[in-house]
Amino acid sequence: MSNVERAGEEGISLLYNLSKEELVKIIVDDAKNWLAHDGLWFQAIEKRYGIDVAVDADIEAWRYFTAIEAKRIMDRLGMKPGGGIPALVECLKHRFYARLNLQESCEVTATRVVFKMLDCRVQSARKRKGLADHPCKTVGIVEYGEFARAIDPRISTRCIACPPDPHPEEYWCAWEFTLQE
Repeated sequence: MSNVERAGEEGISLLYNLSKEELVKIIVDDAKNWLAHDGLWFQAIEKRYGIDVAVDADIEAWRYFTAIEAKRIMDRLGMKPGGGIPALVECLKHRFYARLNLQESCEVTATRVVFKMLDCRVQSARKRKGLADHPCKTVGIVEYGEFARAIDPRISTRCIACPPDPHPEEYWCAWEFTLQE
């Protein structure tokens, strides 16, 4: 066994001795670290190449990451692709940023759900700093569309509202997912 494999095992074995509260804290900290890295990566690309290139790179990164995330969530939950709207609603609760943002699924039926990001950590931070909304709609279309398709290829995604488009004060973005039979 290599030193890298042993290091990984040591880090994982330490987790078994922690309390539930300590594990939750680690999960939240890891989510914050992931989001910080995502933001810093974006800012580095934006600084060097401009916003358009950064957004294009972000779209491509999310195109692949979101499907990987969906598949890992389904594996963890013992789900197979094709579970429709109920599977999507459950998987949305397990996304990395679901530990950081306030979100809700509403208007849930067997064939449709509306998903709203009520408080987005990124957007709220920008607002506190007096910055304009981050224009994440083009990334979100790919991110949410690919996530939903990985859960069930029959699900189509429509953006209801997302910056830079206007949105109500009650939420930052909203997405409609519809099961196509």
